[in-house]
Amino acid sequence: MSRTISPRLLAACATTVIAAGLFAAPAAQAVPGPGVTGPTVHPGTSLDTGLTDGCNATGTPGWVTVSNPGPVLFAKTAAPAARFKVWDANGAKVLDTTATADASGGVQTSIAGLADGAGYTWQVWPEYRPGSGAPTETCRFGVDTAAPTGLGVHSDDFTDSGSPKYAGQPGVFTFSGADSGSGLACFRFVLDGTPGVGGCAPGPGVVAAGADGTASVTIKPGAWGSHTLRVQAVDHAGNVTQPFDYGFYAPWNPNPPKALGDVDNDGVPDILLPDSQGNLLVISGDAGSTTPTTVVPASAAPVGANGWSGLQVVHKGWGAASAPADTVYVRDPSPGNSGYLYQYANNGGFALGTQSAALVRHATSCVDLAKLPVACPADRSTSYAAVQQLVAFGSVDQAQPYGLNLLDVEQGNLWLQRDPSRFGKSTQLTTTGLWNGYDLIAPGPDANGNLALWSREQATGTLRAHAVPKLADGSYDFSGLADPANGTVIGSFPVADYPTLGSSGDLDGDGQADLYAVTADRHLVTFKGVSNAKDLGAIA
Repeated sequence: MSRTISPRLLAACATTVIAAGLFAAPAAQAVPGPGVTGPTVHPGTSLDTGLTDGCNATGTPGWVTVSNPGPVLFAKTAAPAARFKVWDANGAKVLDTTATADASGGVQTSIAGLADGAGYTWQVWPEYRPGSGAPTETCRFGVDTAAPTGLGVHSDDFTDSGSPKYAGQPGVFTFSGADSGSGLACFRFVLDGTPGVGGCAPGPGVVAAGADGTASVTIKPGAWGSHTLRVQAVDHAGNVTQPFDYGFYAPWNPNPPKALGDVDNDGVPDILLPDSQGNLLVISGDAGSTTPTTVVPASAAPVGANGWSGLQVVHKGWGAASAPADTVYVRDPSPGNSGYLYQYANNGGFALGTQSAALVRHATSCVDLAKLPVACPADRSTSYAAVQQLVAFGSVDQAQPYGLNLLDVEQGNLWLQRDPSRFGKSTQLTTTGLWNGYDLIAPGPDANGNLALWSREQATGTLRAHAVPKLADGSYDFSGLADPANGTVIGSFPVADYPTLGSSGDLDGDGQADLYAVTADRHLVTFKGVSNAKDLGAIA
């Protein structure tokens, strides 16, 4: 079926065609009445959900993409039949016919052989008897069967050779095209993938065309090497071009930035959150809005039917296979889960949509804080199936300042999982059994290398800080984690108001770790430290 045209995308085109007199009104019309409702034109693909009506005399027309067998005109009536009349752009009548209503009051007719690109107006009358009833308001549509032409891509930042930008740096790409029928509406694009199916509804990989038929986007190719940017142009009728492939080369950065919490190799920590459709959004920590730099589609999630929604996604540090961007760990916390972690080694390309995750088992042997073997307690977890919390804590090894360590809660105690990417061992940090009922947040190291753990008491929303200072020999003192109630209170974030609370480290580069939260109405809020809230807007 044809769908409602987006006024935002069609305004410029609509003004042009109306001003040119493309949609002429019939010479004489009766006053619209209530006997017929819901006039629509279909089929034909357009830009947004719903049917194309074009019945607002000062608004935009509907556009259809078929001339033979022709568009179908449809309406609902309380009368036993309805009469359809169609006029061309010159006001000449090209259809005058009566159709019988079905059992639900639906009535329809079709018209073939319409000229491509011409504008048509139409009305429907209820027929209680011949000539009776008042018509609908005047509706309008155009026919456009041709796809846009002249599709091209240009970038001064990334070319097929000798690009001035490095992998992990943003570059501007400009799209161009033309359409002499309904007008150019948008471009759909994807880096190293296949463009999604659809029109121009706002979303990832869609940019509206300007009045000059161009649009520019900023893209950050994470991995070094050859890339393909695939682009399609879409007109207001929904006609889509064949894909245009723009090939370019992103050189390796000889001095790549290093920042814990960074997944796309630009030196800025990133916030990873699912959107309402289950896609995983990568939002830069220094962003002023919720616009993502990367979108990993829901279909690429490693497990589950809801995409990335409901999965725990943690990152802070990397192993040798993925330096210098965070290794990403994903866990399914739902009952009956496999007990594995899904591990994505990451060189900055953040290609979670194209690579398969490695399965990581829970450590089965234990060491103490000095890494000496010790006996594991009998009630220890042997998988990640029943852990209560999981965060990427930061490195506790001075030889690997960006190394991987996870912190989780098992049977009410804190456990350190040492570098799961290297089949590391577990260290039990507490024996008090008091850590159930707390959300764990890992802010990462401060400028002096000291670590910390933040905890939110789920029942009260109280946020506390627990110091994990770095000692003179390079080891860490975990004694402050024995009792979560003994931490320093640094704020209050009730779960009902802030269902999600986390930290990707220092978001603004001031040397201080920062908190972020998702509110109950799905707004992303960042903080300077744990205060001075900044609302970045709603997460789609």
